[in-house]
Amino acid sequence: MTCHNCNIQCKRFGKHRNGLQRYRCNQCSKTFTEEHERPLDEMRLPLDKAVSVLQLLLEGMSIRSAERVTGVHRDTILRLLVLAGQRCQRLMDVKINNLNVRDVEVDEIWGYVFKKEGHKWEHEKPFDEIGGPYCFVAMESNSKLILAHHLGKRDVDSTRRFIIKLSLSTSLSRYQLSSDGFAAYKNAVKTILHGRVDFGQLIKVYASPREGEQRYSPAEVVSADPEPVMGNPDSDRICTSHIERQNLNIRMGMRRMARLTNAFSKKWENLQAAYSPWFAFYNFCRVHKTLRVMPAVGSGLTDHAWSVAELLQ
Repeated sequence: MTCHNCNIQCKRFGKHRNGLQRYRCNQCSKTFTEEHERPLDEMRLPLDKAVSVLQLLLEGMSIRSAERVTGVHRDTILRLLVLAGQRCQRLMDVKINNLNVRDVEVDEIWGYVFKKEGHKWEHEKPFDEIGGPYCFVAMESNSKLILAHHLGKRDVDSTRRFIIKLSLSTSLSRYQLSSDGFAAYKNAVKTILHGRVDFGQLIKVYASPREGEQRYSPAEVVSADPEPVMGNPDSDRICTSHIERQNLNIRMGMRRMARLTNAFSKKWENLQAAYSPWFAFYNFCRVHKTLRVMPAVGSGLTDHAWSVAELLQ
């Protein structure tokens, strides 16, 4: 520590009441305290407590349950979630960029914010922040690495934004892309990924729904027919099974995405913030039981399992 007035080296002078080192100048007798470490920006929550809270959220616990277990107020937990979402999104943008891939599967998972789309009042219908958003997810089916995601409506504009994110995360080397029969993918992929992918869709035909299937589960799948759309895709590799299994991971790992729960998101920003830590945790921290390593290790992005604290740095 150097004195601001005398520009000479200060000597240690005990500790501050919060544990920080103090210094005193021998010439002017002014005292100084070392700078506070702010690992969480303006939040005063200790880092170890923040890591504990985030681990509980990533293992499927709700906000209020985490509040009861850790003693951290729910408003603080929500601010931590937003901060973690911003940092994890930056991490994903830096690490998952221009990657060589072989087979990519894309799908959308439904959720809702504040209330379901069909329950909106007339004055709420113009607001997209209320209702049922979809999260578009892209995964490399061999390494199980999450390449890109986008939260938005299930429409043409959101699909284009999602495919643009996918194009930034993958290299120019050709790979095969598979999706379900959602029509908006065709134009978006042909426009943005033209010449870079062999694209095919898996068209599922459903039987007439029986009683009880209309609301909570789809009807029985009668057939699933691969359909080439662009390039020369291998019909045997047109598949969405891996990304649909990832949807189950999301439902079980994010309490706000679980079925038949009152833990759904009340704000669009909170749902958007919750996705980034989950995908970063899945890629860098969580061991995939089939691969026996983290997807990021299997893809060569890192050589070790990350801790949740590393995601917050």
